[in-house]
Amino acid sequence: MTARSFLADDDLTSAEQREVLELAATLKADRHARTPYAGPRSVAIIFDKPTLRTQVSFTTAVAELGGYPLMVDGALAQIGKRESVSDVAKVLGRQVAAIVWRTFHQSDLEKMAADSDVPVVNALTDDFHPCQALADLLTVAEHTGGLATSGPALAGRTFAYVGDGSNNMAHSYLLAGALAGMDVHIGCPADFAPRADILARAKAIAAETGAAVAVHTDPRHAVVGADAVATDTWVSMGQEAESTAREQVFLPYQLDDDLLELADPTAVVLHCLPAYRGKEITADVLDGPRAVIWDEAENRLHAQKAVLTFLAGAS
Repeated sequence: MTARSFLADDDLTSAEQREVLELAATLKADRHARTPYAGPRSVAIIFDKPTLRTQVSFTTAVAELGGYPLMVDGALAQIGKRESVSDVAKVLGRQVAAIVWRTFHQSDLEKMAADSDVPVVNALTDDFHPCQALADLLTVAEHTGGLATSGPALAGRTFAYVGDGSNNMAHSYLLAGALAGMDVHIGCPADFAPRADILARAKAIAAETGAAVAVHTDPRHAVVGADAVATDTWVSMGQEAESTAREQVFLPYQLDDDLLELADPTAVVLHCLPAYRGKEITADVLDGPRAVIWDEAENRLHAQKAVLTFLAGAS
């Protein structure tokens, strides 16, 4: 059987996404309810980019699922330089139960999955951050009425994101939110809009789940009436040289009290971290009563355990 991988948010169907989120909630309530890696079986966890939450959550996840988290130093492995992605996939696939990779190019991740006999999980690429999006959906569910018992997991709710609409979080929110049946509104400068092909994918999914997706250049239009409001750093990894120019462009999209006031009175605030107070979000909002960022950070663990368990059963 070909291994099932999770490379982008829409590698799950809407029904499968709800199943994974339900499993995540179960595993949050009982952290040792499932042990698909008992043995222990090893899971290779590879990092080519800086990491805190991803490293901690995936390492803990594999251990709590009964497995051994095999940490692979990307700087030492030099995948794609010292040896090809394909060769690495074939080596790892004969020795581990799954591969988790935090890297740059989505195309490299896809090559890894194509040449591996075990599931490959996207722990972040330049294009998508699907595990973070699942954690965020779980967090939204916890604070806005729970998961739907049938159909799309969060049907009827509205999710707003303001900031860089061309980054991996905006792309994942579009796809994951549409799968969950949520209306997803992106507020971003016109020159930093989501990639056209990803927006088209999200709109096609939304047409099936009864959701809607939209991109606004006015952040106020994106946030009005939202049940959850998210933002992300204006300067992603590798863009540090552009930081001054980016801050000038994105300043009108800062998530502050005035912008948040336009959302639903019970709306929650999310940020995938690390956060830069006074830039993409004010300290008053990030550290305020409507922020659920610590629940969100913890939920990376539970969502990823659910993904790994789902893939182990599907492969």
